[in-house]
Amino acid sequence: MLPNMVFGAADAGLLGQAIDSVGSLRFCPALAAWLHCIVPFDHTVVFGYHGASKPIELYDDFPPDRRKIFVNDYVVGPYLLDPFYKGAMLPVEQGLYRLGDLAPDRFYQGEYFRTYYKRTEIAEEIGFFSAIGEGYQVVWSLMRKEKLFSAPAFRRLGQVAPVVVALIRKHWAKIANDRNLHDSPPAEIAGPGLERLTRRELEIVSYILRGHSSEATGQDLGISAGTVRIHRRNIYAKLEISSQRELFSRFLAGVSI
Repeated sequence: MLPNMVFGAADAGLLGQAIDSVGSLRFCPALAAWLHCIVPFDHTVVFGYHGASKPIELYDDFPPDRRKIFVNDYVVGPYLLDPFYKGAMLPVEQGLYRLGDLAPDRFYQGEYFRTYYKRTEIAEEIGFFSAIGEGYQVVWSLMRKEKLFSAPAFRRLGQVAPVVVALIRKHWAKIANDRNLHDSPPAEIAGPGLERLTRRELEIVSYILRGHSSEATGQDLGISAGTVRIHRRNIYAKLEISSQRELFSRFLAGVSI
């Protein structure tokens, strides 16, 4: 029995349908229906991650006009800056996370969030992380358009997270055989002029674009925040730019969005 979770007949019935449909095309809609019965949300999307390969989209319920932003554009390159991608690569422990739990310290002031993520018109995204084995991760995201997931709503979903993680792992147990995840070439931090940067400068660029402060970048790389700032000035000088917005535009040009 799930701790502190009381099921109504509808909840239990939907969970039963999800369990019965593992391994079939009915699984994703069934699991989404059960989760929606527990806590309402607007959209759901599921991505599979493996190393540096481009993620593959496993399921979504987006309308066609929104799918370009959420899926098509995302897998071209912006996924590299996504906190959920970073969490899958670490990897974090299995379970439920808010986007903010995994985001760098300046994520919400960064251009990825302000320029790209804002286009999704999503108020909040949370995700179930499930380790499939052999370095494969599946992340099942729930999204709300107008309001955040409240603390009680997040707790309710957290209580069922062990079941969700186990069902995801069972359904996609054979994902390691999916050649799309093996053969898909990774995107790179690239763009006009970025080929002139040194390996260390490109590393700094990736931290800047993901939303890390100089202090957090320095801590990760084992250098001082002052050294990070010097690298940043040199990068901007080489590229003849003066803002993170211009740097992000170079990145988007490099991934052809």
